[in-house]
Amino acid sequence: MRIAVIIVAAGRGSRAGGPVPKQWQMLAGRRVIDRTIAAFAGLGPVVVVLHPDDFGLLAPGPGIGSGIRLVAGAATREGSVRAGLEALAADPPDLVLIHDGARPLVQPALIARVIAAAARTGAAAPAVPVTDALWRGGEAVQGTVAREGLWRAQTPQGFAYGAILAAHRAHAGGAADDVAVAQAAGMTVAIVAGDEDNMKITGPGDLARAARILGEELDIRTGNGFDVHRLGAGDHVILCGVRIAHDAALIGHSDADVGLHALTDAILGALAEGDIGRHFPPSDPQWKGAASEIFLAHAVTLARGRGFTITHADVTLICERPKIGPHAGAMRAELARILGIDAGRVSVKATTSETLGFTGRGEGIAAMATATLVAP
Repeated sequence: MRIAVIIVAAGRGSRAGGPVPKQWQMLAGRRVIDRTIAAFAGLGPVVVVLHPDDFGLLAPGPGIGSGIRLVAGAATREGSVRAGLEALAADPPDLVLIHDGARPLVQPALIARVIAAAARTGAAAPAVPVTDALWRGGEAVQGTVAREGLWRAQTPQGFAYGAILAAHRAHAGGAADDVAVAQAAGMTVAIVAGDEDNMKITGPGDLARAARILGEELDIRTGNGFDVHRLGAGDHVILCGVRIAHDAALIGHSDADVGLHALTDAILGALAEGDIGRHFPPSDPQWKGAASEIFLAHAVTLARGRGFTITHADVTLICERPKIGPHAGAMRAELARILGIDAGRVSVKATTSETLGFTGRGEGIAAMATATLVAP
């Protein structure tokens, strides 16, 4: 089945405000129209219907697929859709999706639902049920309207190409959308589940709402760390900043706290800042015997300097002894103090290797860590 897409973006969008029409405004670092086009990548040819003055804004190039065809729009949306349909007539697809250029948040699952239903029935459109009470009135409420059976229409709306082209050619004009054109031609249009996030940029606050939906403010990073230190002569170990009496000690250039080292590497990894050895070379004598809190605090400072908040840390200690459970609470508290976050966002747990390997033989202790960083 051959699919084509028509994206209607010829309007001026003055209600949204801003120096340029809404489809050309920026949303999370990309123009609205670019996001909309990208949502349909790989489906088939894409016809973008534009105001003639805007052709130069969407010339094929980096970020704009070579399969994009630009068509001049008309004075009405209906006229613009017909222009897009006519542009496909020389090599007609089986199915055409017609989508508003100002709906940049459409998701693949919704598009797939429309395609499946339209392929089966010949016409389908997404919608969400009306759940709020409806009133009729002006300055005061004059009455209510039953909301049962009412839906809020969305796009893309999908049709058998030949049928919707014939419907548009026969239509006298004045349709609210392509479903209305199809119905006027006697077509039955199936309703598929829409998506509340598939909003249309219309008013001044809609770009901000769309940015929130996209999570534009959030740069979420996850990093992993792993560290190992061997055990030698001594009477205690330091793990996650907590001193624990033991019949051996961890050996390393610093205090050999594998928990803090792994977590430090996790944060540095999330920042793409290399590993702990890059920042604190073991060949540098100033770090001999140093408290590993210094290393973790350095990573925290780097994260904050880049605008990140550490939202979660998870450390797993791998050893047969000492037993970690009795000290896990103190470890969480110490990590939370160094990280500057609530202890409820810090996890410390332990596992053994079932007496296998160097940890099982008591020759050393290992640690794994994961850290999550978020920046606005």
